[in-house]
Amino acid sequence: MPEKRITLALQGGGSHGAFTWGVLERLLEDERIVIEGLSGASAGAINAAVLAHGLTTGGREGGIRALEAFWQRMVSTAPASGWRMPDAPSPQKSNPGIDALMFLSRFLSPGQINPLNLNLLRDVLAAQIDFDVLRDACRLKLFVAATQIASGRARIFTTPELSLDVLLASACLPSFNQPVVIDGESYWDGALTANPPLRPLLYHCAAPDMLIVAVNPRRRQEIPSNAEEIRHRLIEISFNAAAVSELEGIALAKQEAERGLFAMGRLERRLRRLNLHMIDAEDFMNRLSVTSRLNTDAAFIAALRKEGRDRAGAWLHRNFRHIGARSSLELSEHLI
Repeated sequence: MPEKRITLALQGGGSHGAFTWGVLERLLEDERIVIEGLSGASAGAINAAVLAHGLTTGGREGGIRALEAFWQRMVSTAPASGWRMPDAPSPQKSNPGIDALMFLSRFLSPGQINPLNLNLLRDVLAAQIDFDVLRDACRLKLFVAATQIASGRARIFTTPELSLDVLLASACLPSFNQPVVIDGESYWDGALTANPPLRPLLYHCAAPDMLIVAVNPRRRQEIPSNAEEIRHRLIEISFNAAAVSELEGIALAKQEAERGLFAMGRLERRLRRLNLHMIDAEDFMNRLSVTSRLNTDAAFIAALRKEGRDRAGAWLHRNFRHIGARSSLELSEHLI
């Protein structure tokens, strides 16, 4: 059975990361797929770390079980809301609790909203991941992004540097969470500056194929018409901007590397053989509001997981033969 080596770049988007759970689960079920490296920001970083720990301690089945255990823990404290997928094209509305939290975040700092700095995610990750094992025994190359507040630049943490604080920093939403301090530096959500990080996979991995799992829609069908819709779309654009810029840069560099008859350096050779792929769900995500990324209702998470599994299965059916041979992502769409 031929094996195909890939790297995975996992986008962050709060509870929309359950879509990525479904994608990863379906990929793990296909033993022809071998993962060399993982990068991620926010929910993407958490999915990456949970998966890596599960693979390290229990192989493919361990990875599948670890992802399910994490997401089940996240929904276990959420009250059932009878969530149903809305009919297109109307975006899904968030529940009153989420709306109230979003409203308060406009006027109060995270320290005022949550003075005790309580964080469900901290407890779930601490209970599930043995970070000593992850740092010392994990054979996957991991790259986790967090945003350094002082410089406004992305800091990429690698496998030997991973800790509970690193993951919490990567998922630290400025409006709701107090900054996470690591070695004297304060950090916010990594999705602000690298969502997801692509260059580390290009520079530090050998697999010729990079698969991006995107959870944020690149285009919205409807133009925002009121202040609230405008604010939400601005948030969404800001979380997409870094990925758009990085993908444009890689696409342009690859185009230039392919112009000559011969590749002169290691990076040029790497770019020439690089194949880019993407699994997303633009139509599905367009039917969800920006605030739905705070929704951890069990039915909502289950719908996202199923969508991820279905999209990954369809992608494998169409593109498995192309892995190692060519890109399935149309790079011309990402050139300026």
